[in-house]
Formats: sequence, C-alpha cells, structure tokens
Amino acid sequence: MKVIEKIREAESGGKVVFSFEFFPPKTEDGVDNLFDRMERMVAHNPTFCDITWGAGGSTADLTLEIANRMQNMVCVETMMHLTCTNMPVDKIDHALHHIKSNGIQNVLALRGDPPHGQDKFVQVQGGFACALDLVKHIRSTYGDYFGITVAGYPEAHPDVIQSDGGLATPEAYQSDLAYLKRKVDAGADLIVTQLFYDTDLFLKFVNDCRQIGITCPIVPGIMPINNYRGFLRMTGFCKTKIPSEITAALEPIKDNEEAVRAYGIHLGTEMCRKILANGIKTLHLYTLNMEKSALAILMNLGLIEEAKILRSLPWRRPTNVFRVKEDVRPIFWANRPKSYISRTIGWEQYPQGRWGDSRNASYGALTDYQFVCGPSLILFDGIEIMLHLHMWEGGAEDVKLVFMRARTRDRKLHDEWAVPLKDVEDIHERFLKYCLGNLRSSPWSELDGLQPETQIINEQLGSINSKGFLTINSQPSVNGAKSDSPIVGWGGPDGYVYQKAYVEFFCSEEKLNTLVEKCKSFPFLTYMAVNKEGSWISNVRSQSDVNAVTWGVFPAKEIIQPTVVDPTSFMVWKDEAFEIWSRGWAQLYPDGDPSRKLLEQVQSSYFLVNLVENDYVNGDLFAVFRDF
Repeated sequence: MKVIEKIREAESGGKVVFSFEFFPPKTEDGVDNLFDRMERMVAHNPTFCDITWGAGGSTADLTLEIANRMQNMVCVETMMHLTCTNMPVDKIDHALHHIKSNGIQNVLALRGDPPHGQDKFVQVQGGFACALDLVKHIRSTYGDYFGITVAGYPEAHPDVIQSDGGLATPEAYQSDLAYLKRKVDAGADLIVTQLFYDTDLFLKFVNDCRQIGITCPIVPGIMPINNYRGFLRMTGFCKTKIPSEITAALEPIKDNEEAVRAYGIHLGTEMCRKILANGIKTLHLYTLNMEKSALAILMNLGLIEEAKILRSLPWRRPTNVFRVKEDVRPIFWANRPKSYISRTIGWEQYPQGRWGDSRNASYGALTDYQFVCGPSLILFDGIEIMLHLHMWEGGAEDVKLVFMRARTRDRKLHDEWAVPLKDVEDIHERFLKYCLGNLRSSPWSELDGLQPETQIINEQLGSINSKGFLTINSQPSVNGAKSDSPIVGWGGPDGYVYQKAYVEFFCSEEKLNTLVEKCKSFPFLTYMAVNKEGSWISNVRSQSDVNAVTWGVFPAKEIIQPTVVDPTSFMVWKDEAFEIWSRGWAQLYPDGDPSRKLLEQVQSSYFLVNLVENDYVNGDLFAVFRDF
C-alpha cells in the first residue's frame, strides 16, 4: 500500500501516525541486531519504516535486501531510499523493478550525497543530476504504481547554507522552495523533512510551502539526541541551526551520555507536542538504528503503550502489495513464518476466508530454495531471506541469489543444541528444556523462545516431551477470550477469539501405534501422522478436509478463520520438518560424530504427528498421553 494512502486515511479519522527510519549496518551482526530492534519497534504499528541508501550507492545491494525483508518478513510498510549518486539509469531501473516485483510501492527519491572522498555531487555518466530528474523518471516509466516521497529542507538544502548553524539567504531559501514545488508537481505525493531543532523554523517552512501551492502532507523528521558528539557531527554535516537554549542545556551534561539521552527524549517530546498542537498529525523519527529514545518519545506523547501491542491476526501479514488479501495460513509454519513466506513467494493468489479457495496454488519445494555458494550447495533451512538480484558489477544481467543468515540465532542454536547425545533420552531432554523455557532456541523455530500463549501449557508439553513425544508446535484451547487479550488476542478491540487445542510432535512408530489406539476413546481428537518416506496414518476422513483451528468473531464482520490444519499443507510441511533434523541440528556436529548419527537415525525412523482437540469447550488434548 502507498504511504500517502495510509496517511490520508489517518488524516480522515483525525489520527496521529508515526514512522521510523533505519540505515544498513556495516556488519552481519549489525544486520541481525537491527532486525531484532526493528521487530520490537514494528510491534507498535508505525505507518511505515524506511531504509536509507548508502552514500555513493555503497550499500545498494544491502538496502535492497533489507527493504525486501522489511516488507515481507518484518511485515511493515517499507519505503526505500533511492539516490542518483553513482547510479546510471539502468541500475536505478533495476532497483525499482526489483522492489516492485517484491511488492514494495514506496520510494524516497533523493539526489544523494557526494561519493566518499568527494566534496561535491557529480552526475554519473548515464545518470541523473538531481532528485527532480529521478521523480520524473519514476513517474514516466512506472506510472502510478509507486508512491514517491521527496525531501524537504526547513532551513534550505545544506548546499546553499553558507556555514554551520547559519541560514540560507532569503533568495536561496525561496529558490529551494520553488524547486521543492517542482518535485511535487512532477509526481511526488509526500514530503519528509531534513532533521531540525528549531520547531518555529519548521512551522514557518510548512506555511511557506502552503503559500506557494504545495498541498501534499509534509512530515517532520525528528532526530532524538542520543549522544553529544553524534549530535554535533550530524548537525554539522547538515548545517542545522541549533537554538541557543539547546546548546545551553547540553553543555553542562555533554560528558554524561545518560543525561544527554534523557534530555534528548525530553526535547524530542516537546518538539513533537508543539508540532501536533499546530495541526500536523504525522511524525517521522530518525532512529539511528536505536529504539529506546524513539519509543520513549512516542510513549510520552501517548501514541504507544508497551502493554497494548495488538495483533491484527495471529500471524503477521506481509505488507507486500501482492499479499494484501492473504488471511488464512496452515498452522504448521507458526514458528517458522519466514520459511512459509519464502515457500509461497511465487503464489499468484492467497486464501480469502476459506482455505479451500486456493487449493490450486502450489508451495515452493525445498529444492527451490537452494543456491550455489562457491562449490557447495546450501539448503534453505537457517536462511532468513533469499532475494533475486542482478549482478551490479559491470552492469551484468545474470541473476544471483543473495541471502542474510541469522548469525545470532545460529550461535544460540550451536550453544544450546550442539551437546553430546548418547541416546534418545538426551534428545528428549533438549526438547523438554526448551518447552520449560530453559533454552531460548529450537531448530524448528525462527522465533526467540516460547511464545506467551505456549507458556499457558508448557508444563503439559514438558510432561509429554519427557515421555518421548518431541513437540515443535502447539496452542492451548481458547473459548471466547476478548480479542484485546495481551496473550491470545488478535483482530482489534470488541471481538472474541477462539481456538482448538493443537499439538505437533515427532515420536517413534511404537508410540504412535499406541497413541492411535488410545485416540479411539477420544471421539473429538483428529490426528495426522507421516514419516520421512511419506507413509500416512490418519483418522481425517478425506485428504481435502480443512480444519479451522483458530477463529474470531467481530462486530459487523464475517467470522475470520486465520489458521487451519489441512492434509495437503501437512504433507508439504513434513519435508521441511524432517529436513531440519539433519540441516538444522545434525549439521551442528562434525562429520562422523556419534550425535549426528543418532539424529539421522531418529529422522529416518520417527513420525511427524499433529493432534487437534475439536472440543474446544470441554476437551482435554493431553488426556490421551496420561498413561504412557
């Protein structure tokens, strides 16, 4: 969805909205940490987040990768910066084509800073001279598909400000305003401003824009002060005016980073209050990839509450424009949402209210997510995202696959799961410790630790894991909980949510046979079981049966059923679930290690099983395990 549409919708309802800006980190660990932070910040429902394009196009590939992951994995409306620096038109078109194909609709069109080592911007051969040229090109080439944002400068562009902390001449300021109007007239539909610390200058800038006929929304860019040296460096680079009262407040505390940060939160809060009091209902926070100050300002303003993070669905829907109608998913990928999105990235249609409506859509096979890295072939498991990018060197048109691996998760898995395994009891112990919250990682989960609703039944899960039923996915029964429940709620206020108890696990064939016999005494239990080779055991009547296991009832809406259990998806999921024994766990050990051999034996002999207790009012899913 275009950001301008979201802002217009908020304006019509008198709602204040906010957004965040991030930049590409320089290291892989930095990228991992950024996404951890981004996940937490996006939970507060920003209107959009944007990702910068490095100076001189230095982070072009990484910016594209991060933008894709933001849109499709983090599931936040994403705006990608795009600059003219070192970017011939063919590279610009490649970037635009790439993000369009991945469902991103928003671009911040910029001239860009000079390349490293140069003082002035230089138009690259075959490229554009300014942001205006870029806006014109995007509109003429891509029509109305993209929402285009441009930069506005409350103190005029730094190039026309004579000295740090000074002001542009009236003539230069007016010329800069006229140029901004030309960008809007050429097709830009939103303005986000350069950082500023003089709120009166910003308000004057907005009024001046309106006087010359600029009518689109103007979003103030707010940069919280996190440390003194960084503040001086950034304001010096941007030639930003620093009001004397800010300098006076910072000087006595400049060597106390905690005090500087606290003052920055106070200043940012007061700036935003003044802006909101003047009728502007949008705020854009330059986070510098830090969360605490930005979130503290929003909390001070009453725009977010830590205790009230609501989910629109039990799972997070990608903001990819091609997936906006998706509202049903199989429950099997509940702990591996990134894998599910990657497996279905090529779908042309998504379920709309009834899972059976999309039976003709096919899952990507595991082999579709392999790629060559040097001489070796690496499988999808453990890869957080996989994107199609053209080679940038020499303008080559060959396609290569690029990925970002979750290094932090890999290290945690190694520390917690690469322990010596003498027998299957040691395997049971790993699963038991995870279910009791003593481990934070699992090869079968992309998430960090147990989810809050799982903790409702973690003792029961621990009990059955100790008996050799190795659980990888579950949910408790819910009978009419309020939809704003912090643990099981979703869908917004004033509704009620329901779910059937569900558990999914691996077990030996012997235990499965006993379990199947016991299930005959539990008429509301349905089960499906399959081994690595595809041998199938089930009391589900038909391969086409679909069982809704989560649903919600809301005022003036049809019943929403966002998660289901269906045999077709289960058979697709089982390939991935079994592959994780070898690719996700056994490969943590060296070749020939006895632990690795034990895991491969379990992989080849165990069954993957799921149970649904369809009596969500009085049923007891775990009763069937009690006499083992």
